[in-house]
Amino acid sequence: MNKHILTLILFAVTSGASAQNNAMKWLNQPKTWSAKGDTITVTVDPGTDFWRITHYDFIRDSGPFYYQETSGNFEATVKISGNYHELFHQAGLMVRVDNKNWIKTGIEYVDGVQNVSAVVTREFSDWSVVPRTDSPKSIWLKLLRKGDFVQIEYSFDNKDFKMLRLAYFPPDVKAQIGIVAAAPGKLSFPVVFENFTVKAVK
Repeated sequence: MNKHILTLILFAVTSGASAQNNAMKWLNQPKTWSAKGDTITVTVDPGTDFWRITHYDFIRDSGPFYYQETSGNFEATVKISGNYHELFHQAGLMVRVDNKNWIKTGIEYVDGVQNVSAVVTREFSDWSVVPRTDSPKSIWLKLLRKGDFVQIEYSFDNKDFKMLRLAYFPPDVKAQIGIVAAAPGKLSFPVVFENFTVKAVK
């Protein structure tokens, strides 16, 4: 069994206690979360978000982000199943250098529809979406960091992957990579992350 998964099983609890894990760390740890095997379940607290300045003229850096630090080229993968029901409920992957340089991708709920979403932030955030009308139960994500770029792919069956975004990302710096979520409104929501893995690539 993977060492960091074993550590999660031993120490992860609901009601916000520390995971006591050297490999994975929380930024904005949620009040309620749990881990069992390769599954991490999070109740996303309301009033949480990630955004910088563009259009809204505010900065938000308060969503739960469970990450590990890594250098060089890598590919991160995860399966996500969320009960999205309020505007901008979201869950996915994030790669981050600091609060001014990050990319998040996954599902974001807008006007009653799930959208495959990507936000790229280099001081200012931008946002791109692919609307879905079928409200898929789960999404599989692949995030490749290589050289000076990040490539994002998604699938609804873990077989047929489509590219969502290719974006610049600062090269030759240590990055944080992990699972992320947010609930900017008044309602919390549950989300399940399965089989989160990070592997080095050439």
